[in-house]
Amino acid sequence: MPSALLILNGKSAANIELRQAVKALRLAGANLAVRVTWEHGDAARYVDEATASGFDTVIAGGGDGTINEVATALTKLKTAKTPCLGILPLGTANDFANSCGIPQALEPALQLAMQGRAVAIDLAQVNGKRCFINMATGGFGTRITTETPALLKSALGSASYFIHGLLRLDTLKVDRCEFRGPDFCWSGDVLVMGIGNGRQAGGGQEICPDALINDGLLQLRLLTSEELLPAFVRSLVKGEENKNIISTSLPWLEISAPHDITFNLDGEPLKGTHFRIEVLAGAIECRLPPQCPLLA
Repeated sequence: MPSALLILNGKSAANIELRQAVKALRLAGANLAVRVTWEHGDAARYVDEATASGFDTVIAGGGDGTINEVATALTKLKTAKTPCLGILPLGTANDFANSCGIPQALEPALQLAMQGRAVAIDLAQVNGKRCFINMATGGFGTRITTETPALLKSALGSASYFIHGLLRLDTLKVDRCEFRGPDFCWSGDVLVMGIGNGRQAGGGQEICPDALINDGLLQLRLLTSEELLPAFVRSLVKGEENKNIISTSLPWLEISAPHDITFNLDGEPLKGTHFRIEVLAGAIECRLPPQCPLLA
């Protein structure tokens, strides 16, 4: 059995099911160490520790933000042998893990994270610095996910984003943006923006349903402002396609706006007026289920 270092978001340190899963794998002979994060930067230090200690796998135990932090740290390693990424879903929405088909039960998820087949996957980089493994979202949906109260998320999980969105429809407004990429150019007013390496965000909404994590492309999906409220409701509730949705796949794109806009990168906000987003093809290896729907 491969060796692994589990980097655990501090919020999940007291999870009884997780403790039982770790104990079961250790009893089965697994070399599984655990480190708990307290503040930003801890995950990167633990990735360095895992590399120096020769662990085969680094497991991100948390939500999309924890996975992002661990994956980003792996891309920055300068060593000849980089540990694989394993995923243990412990967040509110677990959008990336769910769209990959990672088991929700912790013991089989932990077994997969240690023993699953390692596959090279893409990441996306923004302005040469920040990365995302799942999705960058902007517009009304991003404002909702960043504003949803923690107590509501604790009580209702991923459904909290949808409910909070319905309560805030009075704040509906658009962003004027220009998008450029290979053989693509569009400008106008946008309600929802999604740039997907993965497919879903906001607690299970398939914003980029055709995205794959190993094809060297990002799926850009825009919900424009024409028929603003009807288009929003149909797309969010029923998942219907309509003429107000623009979709394309690109290896890179540039986004400009005359005012500050905020993108949510796997749960972490980034504000600005200009963004260049490009694919880092095959940036890391990740242990995934045999029939992972995000693989080409």
